[in-house]
Amino acid sequence: MFSVFKNAWKIQDLRKKLLFTAFILLIFRLGCNITVPFLDAEAMQSLFAGYTAEGNIFSYLNIMSGGAMDQAAIFSLSISPYINASIIMQLLMVAIPPLERKMKDDPEGGKKLMERWTRYLTVIFSFLLGFGYYTILKNAIDVVDAEAGVFGALVIIFTFAVGAAIVMWLGEKINEHGIGNGISMILFAGIVSSMPGTINLLYNNILAGAVHWILAVVLVIIVIAMIGFVVFVTNGERRIPVQYAKQVKGRKMYGGQNTNIPLKVNMVGVLPIIFAQSFVMLPATILNFFPKLQNTWFGSVVDALSVGGWIYTVLMFLLIIFFSYFYTVITFNPVEVANNLKKNGGFIMGIRPGKPTADFITKSLNRVTLIGAIFLGLVSALPNVVAMINSNLSSVAIGGTTLLIVVGVALETVKTLESQMLMRHYKGFLE
Repeated sequence: MFSVFKNAWKIQDLRKKLLFTAFILLIFRLGCNITVPFLDAEAMQSLFAGYTAEGNIFSYLNIMSGGAMDQAAIFSLSISPYINASIIMQLLMVAIPPLERKMKDDPEGGKKLMERWTRYLTVIFSFLLGFGYYTILKNAIDVVDAEAGVFGALVIIFTFAVGAAIVMWLGEKINEHGIGNGISMILFAGIVSSMPGTINLLYNNILAGAVHWILAVVLVIIVIAMIGFVVFVTNGERRIPVQYAKQVKGRKMYGGQNTNIPLKVNMVGVLPIIFAQSFVMLPATILNFFPKLQNTWFGSVVDALSVGGWIYTVLMFLLIIFFSYFYTVITFNPVEVANNLKKNGGFIMGIRPGKPTADFITKSLNRVTLIGAIFLGLVSALPNVVAMINSNLSSVAIGGTTLLIVVGVALETVKTLESQMLMRHYKGFLE
């Protein structure tokens, strides 16, 4: 991986993209340390210290935002509104026939329409989440300035919302002028910056005797194994052999070569994990807007979905499988691949062109997707099982999910760099 970055640095165009990406991430980290007016950063840190020890949903949000929430920073919402908006738009594109036809008939126009409405929804969710977090902080002790009043409330909500919109804009700028997916890179930067705090918490638990050192060593081994397994599955693929018929045109012969259709085991990367986690956070987000529900059955549901619990673990496992299939269906169309093969004289040995080929590709795709989805679900569930064995390791359950995201984003970024170098006919990384 480091050799890829070293070789990419030698190319001027890629070097500019890497520097631009680093500059945007620096702006994001600066925004994670600028305090929102009328909020007490020290009181917020004390509040989230308890959340981190409990390992609940707010500690997860704090890690995803790069520690911006416990700093009462302007980027506290981070990419949460954008992810929620993306999930809704992806579902609408499949559920509403006119939108689905728009995507098929005019993919470029449909993509621009989806991006535009995703931005609108992100702004709406930013204000809703900003109001929800303000409600929580208002009920906390000494977090919101007592003299803030209505004006202070508006300033806090608008600052949260504008901060989320800026984060979305920074991600789009990385997509245009940087390397990798902008939102994934911002998420990566936030998680990496929060990892030292998680490691420090684990170390303090070991010193305090709350966690035995043997269990800590086993945990480190599990983390290393998880990284290796994620890399293995992400790089795994099922290659369907394809042969092209020979065609004689004039005095020249075309076709006759053999190739393959690569079906990635984990075709959609870290998206199933990110979206599954956002879906699990939905009840807690609703509770932000209606704190009185805490004393009802809905509050019991939110408590049952606390990070590290067995209900949370099972639900995350099932949602990862669901979103793996969901996004594979969206991003890969076997019928279109089969039609392209038929038009170009290609065929799979022993399979008739047309619908039989599409059915065969679909069957193969479902099998490899199931393997990748179950694997990601198990790797995501393993840290939660460890947390259930020892309640003092509740933060490890969060770290397991975030570790999958970090490794997945790192692999995707490296592949993006490799493809960029390949486009520029640079072969150094192939040696």
